[in-house]
Amino acid sequence: MHRIADIVTDDTYEFLQVERPVAAPLYQTSLFTFPTVQALRQALSDELSTHLYSRGNNPTVELVEQRIAALEGGERAKLFSAGVAAIASSILSCVGQGDHIVCSTDAYTWAKYISNIYLKRFGVTTTFVDATNIEEVERAIQPNTKVLYLESPGTLYLRVQDLPSLAKLAKSHGITTIVDNTWATPLYQNPLAMGIDLVVHSASKYLGGHSDIIGGVVIGSNALVEHIVRTEFLPIGHVPDPFQAWLIQRGMRTLHVRLPYHYQSALKVCDYLYDHTAVQQVFYPMHPKSPDYQLASSQMKGGCGLLSLKLKSTDRSSIEKAVNSLKAFRIGVSWGGYESLVFPPLATKDGDPSVLRLHIGLEDTQTLLEDLDQALSHL
Repeated sequence: MHRIADIVTDDTYEFLQVERPVAAPLYQTSLFTFPTVQALRQALSDELSTHLYSRGNNPTVELVEQRIAALEGGERAKLFSAGVAAIASSILSCVGQGDHIVCSTDAYTWAKYISNIYLKRFGVTTTFVDATNIEEVERAIQPNTKVLYLESPGTLYLRVQDLPSLAKLAKSHGITTIVDNTWATPLYQNPLAMGIDLVVHSASKYLGGHSDIIGGVVIGSNALVEHIVRTEFLPIGHVPDPFQAWLIQRGMRTLHVRLPYHYQSALKVCDYLYDHTAVQQVFYPMHPKSPDYQLASSQMKGGCGLLSLKLKSTDRSSIEKAVNSLKAFRIGVSWGGYESLVFPPLATKDGDPSVLRLHIGLEDTQTLLEDLDQALSHL
């Protein structure tokens, strides 16, 4: 009988050298071993580009990073354990004590928290601006401004910012621009090509696409991303799990099929909402009736399934009853997966009760329209 120690040797791993697997292999391992001390020494001298320890680099994670970078048109990408980790690390890598940030009021709540609450402890200040107004952005810039943080389309109201003009303005002041591109995905918008320095995504949304992972990614030049890795990622340890990365690359294989369906279904829902007597306003920049359509269509090739609407009613009881009556739409905070979701800001402390955010999933569109129709009848 063989002992385990005798069985698990380097020779027994030869069967793993499989030719051309259809699905990328999963390297669910914490570390990698070396045949000689010299090989280990060489790996230690270049940890960012060799496989030494999965906290820094892992083949499955690296493959996903390469694919996202190529899709976004960037030189390099770094995967993080969560979208907020990618956002925080990107901002932190650019600022030090006494520096200043200009941040869009339409940014993700946690991006605003990082800028205005977290970094305030370390002497970093933030000015929030309506980033759709370039003059307001320019007035907010100070001699110590280091970051212009944007999200286009923005959270909840999905307002679109003029990214090429803002990038040009920031460059003239030596400011690093960071844009959250989660809504449009790399398939429909590429901010780096417009002069933006860094792009961040919540990979939990459309890149993963199945509501079963949490992840984030930052994309940019080799120099900027390597700086983030060395100053923030490695010391703090926002490490993505290899299986998490494997699930993201699985989702990315169908992104070009899923996203057009989300987009077309969302347009049909918008058509319905624009004509509904209970609806005051619809927020979806890639619909021809949107006031942002001209700018949006000049920067984006399409849209996703996320939209918002403002009801004419402000009666909390009636609106809550309408939301609770939805069957095809589930109540939840995220988006980007198969399922349709509704998020009512009235569930939060200061949210506008008349606003609803919808994620239009991959279900039959007519089923979704009928569900919305019965819900809005309560109003």
